[in-house]
Amino acid sequence: MNPWVLLDEVDVPGDGGAMKLYQRAFEFSISVKNEELMNSRMHGSEDALAELACERLAGRQHPRVLIGGLGMGFTLRAALDHLGDQAEVVVAELVPAVVQWNRTHLAELAGRPLEDARTTVRESDVGLVIKETAGAYDAILLDVDNGPDALTHAGNDRLYTHGGIAAAKNALTPGGFLGVWSAEPDKSFTKRLRGSGFKVEEITVRARGTKGRRHTIWLAEKA
Repeated sequence: MNPWVLLDEVDVPGDGGAMKLYQRAFEFSISVKNEELMNSRMHGSEDALAELACERLAGRQHPRVLIGGLGMGFTLRAALDHLGDQAEVVVAELVPAVVQWNRTHLAELAGRPLEDARTTVRESDVGLVIKETAGAYDAILLDVDNGPDALTHAGNDRLYTHGGIAAAKNALTPGGFLGVWSAEPDKSFTKRLRGSGFKVEEITVRARGTKGRRHTIWLAEKA
């Protein structure tokens, strides 16, 4: 078996520790604190996050979508594939190196989605981007960290608090959707979404087609 080769290593802002990019033949892996955060062979649930949300935007003339977390570009690619030519997708990524990796080492994995004219990249905390403008997005997709149980950056927890949920709701258009990816189910997060006035669907998807770990996606519609 081919060995893993370390391609790059950076420090995550704040208390996130070291983030490392590895390659083994045609497979890529990103780890944080020596735990694998994502793997290029298992992105089915990231695809589903975008597909499920963007399907619900059908009929909107100029949909605007915010994605929190670039990862390996698969969520962005799936969103672009399910939106029309008049859409705009803003990607907020906290770690500049991840953006650079998606322009170089990882560019071909998802078909170079950063080069799509509908894509705008913000090297920023998605929580700050969410708070900038009320009613700015038809959908907000959070593919950040491990979901409500943050792994890489403790500050990510605030996205999933009552305050974070309220900020996301304020940033959505009427009838807009908040989509959240998580490695694990979280009953308390579901309760917070519903308590904030969202109509909530909780969906279980596989990491790799019909195989791999089960991940959780919440789709929360703003009334």
